[in-house]
Amino acid sequence: MATETPPPSKSPVQLPSTEEFEAVQESAEFGELRRSYRSFAFPLTVGFIAWYLLYVLLSNYADDFMGTKLFGNVNVALVLGLAQFLTTFLIAWWYSRHAAAQLDPKAEAIKSRMEGGE
Repeated sequence: MATETPPPSKSPVQLPSTEEFEAVQESAEFGELRRSYRSFAFPLTVGFIAWYLLYVLLSNYADDFMGTKLFGNVNVALVLGLAQFLTTFLIAWWYSRHAAAQLDPKAEAIKSRMEGGE
């Protein structure tokens, strides 16, 4: 039975102190990162929840409307239900683009500064 020797470890990483974390958290750069995240995530979350609740309310109280056949056996309820899935995937795709373009570069700059001890 062969045992592998672990690769040589790098020098231990110096973790930032509590004071350093607090200083970064109070910085304008971190505030901008949070603002950028919140300005995207909160309105989209509220919008999606409203859209979902509209679908649920229509399903419960607008039977005639939701049962309206569009073509064949496909009715309004089915189309709106499938649109819920489509909306979910679109929001996830849009967020990943937003995060890659706006959030990740700012977060990486903060992280590298903290790890570098600058």
